Amino acid sequence: LLVDDSALARRILRGYLEPAGHQIMEAQDGFSGLELYALEKPDLVLLDLTMEGMHGLDVLRELRRMDPSARVVVATADIQRSTQEMAGEAGACGFVSKPFLREQVLEAVQQALPRAERPAAAEEGEIHSPCADGPAA
Repeated sequence: LLVDDSALARRILRGYLEPAGHQIMEAQDGFSGLELYALEKPDLVLLDLTMEGMHGLDVLRELRRMDPSARVVVATADIQRSTQEMAGEAGACGFVSKPFLREQVLEAVQQALPRAERPAAAEEGEIHSPCADGPAA
């Protein structure tokens, strides 16, 4: 599930992830992202932090309240360590920075997905992270 208020960002991410074998759903804000998550229970959420209406950290906290095993990768242009620490404390499994780099996005998504949900092509040379095989912290 891509949750980002930028249609361009969602289009770029879709262009990276679909060819890698991922099925994509999109939400244009935090509120619709939470609704779609509740209905569809996607394997992973790629969440922008800076959005109109509801900040991404609030969305992340609500996702984790709804589903403690939710796997969330945070996307942000804010590379400050404090931002990453707050997102990590709220339960993020990983981070990608804007502007997006294809390999960084694919690696963060693969690390955060449960092994059973990864496309077959992702098994080669995979890297393990705490969120990859157990519940999200």
